[in-house]
Amino acid sequence: MWMPRVNKEKWALVLSGGGARGLAHIGVLKAMEAAGFPKPSLIVGTSMGAIVGGLYACGMSSSELARFVLEEFDIGDYLDSFVFKLGGPVGQIMQAGQVIASLAKHRGADRGQKAYELFYKLTGGRNIEDTAIPFRCNALDLASGKHIIYKTGSAALAIRASMSFPAFFDPVMDNGMCLVDGGLFDNMPVSIAHDEGYRHIMAVNVSRFIPVKASDLRSGPQIIYRCMEAMLKTNRNYRKTGASLVLDVTGDDTPFSFNKKKELIEIGEYMVKSNQKAMEKFFKFRPGFFKKQIIIS
Repeated sequence: MWMPRVNKEKWALVLSGGGARGLAHIGVLKAMEAAGFPKPSLIVGTSMGAIVGGLYACGMSSSELARFVLEEFDIGDYLDSFVFKLGGPVGQIMQAGQVIASLAKHRGADRGQKAYELFYKLTGGRNIEDTAIPFRCNALDLASGKHIIYKTGSAALAIRASMSFPAFFDPVMDNGMCLVDGGLFDNMPVSIAHDEGYRHIMAVNVSRFIPVKASDLRSGPQIIYRCMEAMLKTNRNYRKTGASLVLDVTGDDTPFSFNKKKELIEIGEYMVKSNQKAMEKFFKFRPGFFKKQIIIS
């Protein structure tokens, strides 16, 4: 029976999904770089964690990721339709009509082609086999019900598949599979790192079920996403599979809070600083090293 080689010296970083809250992953990476911590030997991500983790694995630094998000990124520019761009009472009515019309003709409200083209550009068209840091991400095949783990092939396609949230984006049709958001199967896929032979694993969780006012659930997309969050509330596999360290990123931001990009990145940085002792223990640094080196901007 084949057994994976357990790597005792290197470490794996696992990044959860969570919509806009996943921008906090950038802050976590930024704070760890500032502290002088070694880069992960493996990055595993799902959904937004796959986006941030995949781009980092392909060679973008945390500073480059932050600059792109803060200065260039506008989610509306990377959607094929204007379904998610309208505001106000009239916009909400038109939005609902567009969603219904789009879903009647397509597999999702948005084709996801612009998102794929963005990922292809930022990854430099790399395959997963050629990333600077080994990278894995997951997706769910609706046809077979199987958990799909991307280990080879186009990094951009793998990321696009992993973030294909049902009804929002068309599934990725790949090799006879109908692939949707990997978070629906496992939103904190620590098991993937385990299967690769890693036992020293840090997991960053940005997916939290936070009570909201019923009156705040105003649109169809919000209702759909809330249903998924409720379902994932009981999915806490990352604790059962034994991550060495779990950072639970706090805050009351929603998966749609793309207007709070700067704040979300800063929350990620803060979570590294506020878990000083745990980070020191994880990296086995001498006492005081973390406090002297960490820079939170």
